[in-house]
Amino acid sequence: QVHLVESGGGLVQPGGSLRLSCAASGSIFSIGSMGWYRQAPGKQRELVARITSGGSTNYADSVTGRFIITRDNAKKTVYLQMNSLKPEDTAVYYCAVDAILRYWGQGTQVTVSS
Repeated sequence: QVHLVESGGGLVQPGGSLRLSCAASGSIFSIGSMGWYRQAPGKQRELVARITSGGSTNYADSVTGRFIITRDNAKKTVYLQMNSLKPEDTAVYYCAVDAILRYWGQGTQVTVSS
């Protein structure tokens, strides 16, 4: 069983920054890709950023240049640094970890509002 714990969400003003963290624990032999998804009210869940075990990254067009995804393999943790936040970034953010199966975090709310 794999357990993911997310942290770092909250309320921030437009133009501000937040850093999300997601730590994996449990019976993990090896971790493949790790990523962040988000779901805004009334919308489908979408990929925000993803990082492979080798460190290759890809981002949604809407966040390219503003968000940075990194991972610490020793800590089994993935991070999402979010800069220049916009109101349209408001959503519940979920981390996803591929370890044979895909595991999801419980979600953390990010609200960008003045």
